[in-house]
Amino acid sequence: MYNGIININKEKGFTSHDVVAKLRRILGQKKIGHTGTLDPDATGVLPVCLGNGTKLSDMLTDTDKTYRAVFVLGKITDTQDISGEVIGGSDATFITEDMVRDAVNSFVGEYDQIPPMYSAIKQNGRKLYELARAGIEVERAARRITINNIIIELIDLPYVTITVDCSKGTYIRTLCHDIGLKLGCGACMTELTRVKVGIFELEKGLSLQQVEELCNEGKLDSYVIPADEMFPDYMKVTMLAPNGDKAVHNGNPFVEKDCAEDNLPKDKPIRVYDSSGIFIGVFSYRTEKKMFFPDKMFLL
Repeated sequence: MYNGIININKEKGFTSHDVVAKLRRILGQKKIGHTGTLDPDATGVLPVCLGNGTKLSDMLTDTDKTYRAVFVLGKITDTQDISGEVIGGSDATFITEDMVRDAVNSFVGEYDQIPPMYSAIKQNGRKLYELARAGIEVERAARRITINNIIIELIDLPYVTITVDCSKGTYIRTLCHDIGLKLGCGACMTELTRVKVGIFELEKGLSLQQVEELCNEGKLDSYVIPADEMFPDYMKVTMLAPNGDKAVHNGNPFVEKDCAEDNLPKDKPIRVYDSSGIFIGVFSYRTEKKMFFPDKMFLL
């Protein structure tokens, strides 16, 4: 069984769930999960967790992301992207490049973004896109998100290409929609590529076909990032057998004398391995107990 994270370059037409299903067939294992939904029409970085790497899903979902998007002015759709039904918009021939730059740059920083109806957010137990497909629109609470940076790559009116660094929970098609509203003509997204999620970059992503070829050749292991490599800043701590091994294998706390290293940090988590070098999990010190307790276990 493969354990860790693999960087998939998702192709157009596949849902994130499709990618997981195909990988289960290719790799012959069930314990696989994705780390954040990409719409079927979107492409790019989709970190996929394998085996004990599935314990990292919440961490990767919470990280900042970078997207490249194209939007067209003068058109508003119900999905906020080009796949939807046109429901508004107005003539955009009066829009200048300087107006576009001013509008785009005004969204850098924190802003309260209203999620689109065509999204997987649940309200009263139902996903918003289910309500939208039934012709029902409900009021949505705005969510505070952060746009760390926007680079305007190309202005070829009525089309605009931007690269966006943003916090988790940001809807890029909604950002494009909001830019259009600010310009007074409307806009909808026509293309979206996720180019970075944390340490995972588009240039190093594998297509599903490449994964299958590498798997058949027995070369895929070198492309799977082990779970412990996601914590490079945490001190590596090795347990002494048998007391140390017994404690961590059972998910119990341990004291410093149970491990091979001295001067363990008390102010940040540590990476813990058993005496044979198997990664167990991330532990943190609790002053009141004077012991190290597990934050997240990775032992299967």
